Amino acid sequence: MSSCSTCASKSGCSKDIKCDFIKPKYGRIRHVVGVISGKGGVGKSSVTGILAVQLRKLGYRVGVLDGDMTGPSIPRFFGINEERTGYAPTDVKDVFKFIPVETSLGIKTISMNFMIEEEEPLLWRGPVLGNALTQLFQDTDWGNLDYLLIDMPPGTGDIALTIMQQFPVDYLVVVSTPQDMVSMIVKKVVNMAEKLEVPIKGVVQNMSYIRCGSCGEKMNVFSRNTAESQAEKMGLPLLAELPIDPDFASYLEEGMAERYAATNKDYDILMEAFRNDENEIAKRVAEAKKKSIPFLDS
Repeated sequence: MSSCSTCASKSGCSKDIKCDFIKPKYGRIRHVVGVISGKGGVGKSSVTGILAVQLRKLGYRVGVLDGDMTGPSIPRFFGINEERTGYAPTDVKDVFKFIPVETSLGIKTISMNFMIEEEEPLLWRGPVLGNALTQLFQDTDWGNLDYLLIDMPPGTGDIALTIMQQFPVDYLVVVSTPQDMVSMIVKKVVNMAEKLEVPIKGVVQNMSYIRCGSCGEKMNVFSRNTAESQAEKMGLPLLAELPIDPDFASYLEEGMAERYAATNKDYDILMEAFRNDENEIAKRVAEAKKKSIPFLDS
């Protein structure tokens, strides 16, 4: 990977996007964050949606790219059922760009499910899926975003590899649940990120506890594997513990999960974990420059 200081295209690069990675053609994105898990069923897409809402509450301009191409869940989280991605002409003849669907809170979203019928399977092989995801990232008119969250597919397959190697990801957020089997599989994702030199901000342990409906006390469901010990085994900071919440499931079914995520106090812990994110990213950039590793073009 060449240094930005010697790049012939330095003057034309966006200062918000790392060199040597694909870039969005329309708009500016300051930070790209991948949300990933080792396996399915841990609530990764829900955590992505909740994180988007919490960042929005902090005043950031937020977008979500549904990168789980064969199992897209982002439209369901935000209650987007009938809307379809729009298209708009560009300055180039016969070339069009995607127009993202905005949620009630102004979060910009794009998903393959906006382009096909909801229950239609996507029977594409890995390289085709990777190219389609790249096109969604590059050809969407994102406008000006502070954060673009990518809801990545679980595991260490082709799409995850494409995102880590080709997308300008600032860091990953790893989603887990308090079970030994999940911890083992998540560790594979952590090792993959380390080998590809993609930073990990920390772990969000989902389904960590259930809150008593009478007294409000937290009750651990999987007491043998606490959030702190799980994060310690992975060598990562613990960002947040999120509950098993029957009410959330009800709101999700009604297409109102976004509103619930904005008002439930149990999710504010995720907002606090990202409150000083800008300073942390700036510090990481400075450290990378000291090591002569191109991280962001400044």
